[in-house]
Amino acid sequence: MREEIYERLTEVFHDVFDDDSIEIGDATTAADIDGWDSLTHISLLSAVEDEFDITFDMKAVQGLKNVGAMVDLIEDMI
Repeated sequence: MREEIYERLTEVFHDVFDDDSIEIGDATTAADIDGWDSLTHISLLSAVEDEFDITFDMKAVQGLKNVGAMVDLIEDMI
């Protein structure tokens, strides 16, 4: 399940950041990806919600420290 989430999430990152070279992992943070600022973060969250047909709770999203935490949250929701 986690591997499938990563595959789909990687595609979302490629689309949102318009960069097919992005590779993500559990420890990936905004500091690791050029252009990942607060506005792009909102676009990213929206795209992730659309991809996985979920709706994030804003409190849960505020606590996300890295991509691994996002994958954990997605895993819990699908």
